[in-house]
Formats: sequence, structure tokens, C-alpha cells
Amino acid sequence: MTLLAFDTLPSWAMALSLTAHLLAGIATGTLHLRTLWWTTRRFAQGGRAMTTAALMAARFAVLGCVLLLASLEGALPLLAMALGIFTARVLMVRRLRMAVP
Repeated sequence: MTLLAFDTLPSWAMALSLTAHLLAGIATGTLHLRTLWWTTRRFAQGGRAMTTAALMAARFAVLGCVLLLASLEGALPLLAMALGIFTARVLMVRRLRMAVP
């Protein structure tokens, strides 16, 4: 870590930072899964294949960049963000299971 070392942070600041990473992971995971749902519907309805493929590539690039940025801050922020993405996945699957008959 270059600018901020978790070893020198007070415990309240570290908890606040990890909470922010968790919330950012939930937001990123929700965005990722919503665009996945939208992409799936476009494929099923016969949308333009090149546009849909470009959207899929952009979705993975955004997710990869966010996780890369978290990894530059250390293992704990990366794990907090991954936990947020997993939490968003669980919530979205549960929500879609109730919405789709």
C-alpha cells in the first residue's frame, strides 16, 4: 500500500474503511448483476449481438477494475469488497427467485 497503511490507522478508521469497501462491493455487485439480467434478456429477445457482447465485456472490465483498485489497498479491503459482491449476489438471486414465477 502506498498512501495509506492499515497498520498505522486507528481501529475506528480501519473499521470505517472496511465498511466503505463492503458497501462499495454491494453497489458494484448489484450493478454487475443488474446488467447481467439486462444482457440475458437482450439475448433472449434477439437483441444486437455486438452491442450485447460489448456490454458484457464492459461489465467484466468494470468489475475487474474495481477489484484491482481494492487489491492495491491490501488484502482486507479486497476481501471486504468481495464479500460485498457476494452479498449482492445472494440478495439479487433471492429477489429474482421471488419475482420470476
